[in-house]
Amino acid sequence: MNFKLIQIMKKKYLSLLAACSFLFAGCSDFLDMNPNGILDEESVSGVEQLDKLVISAYSMLGNDHYDIPFNLWPYGNVRSDDAYKGGRDESDIQDFHFYETSSNITANFGEPDGLWYNCYIAISRANNALRSLNNVSEQDFPNKKIRIGECRFIRGHFYFLLKVLFKSIPYIDETVAIEDYGTISNIALSNDELWQKIADDFKAAYDNLPESQGTDVGRANKYSAAAYLAKTYLYKAYRQDEKHNVTEINAEDLKQVLTFSNEVMSSDYGLEDDFAYNFLPGSYENGKESLFAIQHSTDDGTLYGRLNFSDALNVPMKFSGSCDFQKPSQNLVNAYKTVNGLPEFSDYNKADYNANTDKVDPRLYHTVALPGVPYKYDKKNIFDESWTRNKAVYGLYSSLKENVALNDPSSVLIDPFRANTKNKIVIRYADVVLMRAEALIELDREKEALPLINEIRERAKKSTGLIDYAENMDIALYVDNVNCNWTKPYAREALRWERRLELAMESQRFFDLVRWGICSETMNKYFQSEKARRSYLKEAVFTKNKNEYAPIPQQQIGYSKDVYKQNYGWK
Repeated sequence: MNFKLIQIMKKKYLSLLAACSFLFAGCSDFLDMNPNGILDEESVSGVEQLDKLVISAYSMLGNDHYDIPFNLWPYGNVRSDDAYKGGRDESDIQDFHFYETSSNITANFGEPDGLWYNCYIAISRANNALRSLNNVSEQDFPNKKIRIGECRFIRGHFYFLLKVLFKSIPYIDETVAIEDYGTISNIALSNDELWQKIADDFKAAYDNLPESQGTDVGRANKYSAAAYLAKTYLYKAYRQDEKHNVTEINAEDLKQVLTFSNEVMSSDYGLEDDFAYNFLPGSYENGKESLFAIQHSTDDGTLYGRLNFSDALNVPMKFSGSCDFQKPSQNLVNAYKTVNGLPEFSDYNKADYNANTDKVDPRLYHTVALPGVPYKYDKKNIFDESWTRNKAVYGLYSSLKENVALNDPSSVLIDPFRANTKNKIVIRYADVVLMRAEALIELDREKEALPLINEIRERAKKSTGLIDYAENMDIALYVDNVNCNWTKPYAREALRWERRLELAMESQRFFDLVRWGICSETMNKYFQSEKARRSYLKEAVFTKNKNEYAPIPQQQIGYSKDVYKQNYGWK
């Protein structure tokens, strides 16, 4: 499709999103009995308003903020072994520091409460649209089923975010009267039942959505839903008890992962030719690997446009209006080292990465800004320590994927911060390939997973066109009985390693560790080694059966008049 046409359609679509966002900005807390500023079935004055209700739900995808980010970077990256918080020092957004160190966390923090609140506003908008859609005929509104599918997808997306972060959440659909919202318990459903509710939303989306939405590039389609459905069943498969221990890996759920990952992998979607293309602006956006992305733009009639505000802090100090948050950890950088082209696994962290002596996976250069290396492929701007805000506390590395080149036109100063118009991919094809590989391994079909993992590594091996300055790259494929012994334990380790390298800084890592049931051992091992590099981690300790999930915000427990119950391990 013509790129100029895509950009025109994107701006038109996002202008309508912005207008609807303003129109519905008065949405009150979902626990209030009489919310203001929400269009519902009683106030919609005809079918022409139905699309506005749906777009209002879509608009919430970009209605986040740097301290309440829907991409969950403080909770999926900083909370894991992949990243340091960054910023001025430990006191800069101190609540995120506490999450990074797994210490001094309380249920009264404002940032998780704000995230909970905003996610339920999004869910409320989806529910309002669904009520109205349910009351109109297909004859009067031919797109009824498609719009229902989109709203179920959006609702499923926001419930997924809440579920991986908080675990015990109230599930509220369009059948619940607004005045009853505050009476729905967050433990009314078991962990397994709650995952199934989210899966049901994505299944309804899958059943109702078309294979393509044409020029409406920001709308979900059948394959977006299939990808998210596979992801939901993968999380559901790892059954947990009340204390968050993994008690079973359910084979039937894994088979659902295979079913819906196959749907995606049988489509026209696929891996980009170069890993880098997933994280570049302009003509690279909405590419063949992007199954669903939040559409960002500027010059759409609003003050700043639909910018990516969620990553506005995560820009190095060379840019005006930058804060240098979300800094890749030394542990992550070390993980990219290779020996004979393969990961080091157990020995990777014994010595820090040295560009003069170590060989690395090419994805390091696409993920981490390294001293002495062109920043975001721009040979006129070499990343060095002057770009770092506080090297004594957080080191010299910066995150690349969410950022753009120094003088890229997609970068916008929103004084005192800086954001960009680059789309934010929510789920991409490579993730689906690795989900399928994981399910196969856990179903004792590890031989079938081998070519899938190698497919991801083969693409990484070829992703050198923009990094011709990197001279120490070395990556090999796994060859059973030649350079490895592809048993189930080895395959599992290779898969988990591959997810880390491929999806680093994409807010996946912490939630993967929790799903696998290895978060405590991984994080405490990380704290033990990393405290020698970062002194502020010297007292960091991950408490098993507690820190796997954030506490339910005390503000929300209060609003519910104690209907909500706190997660295990928290008071």
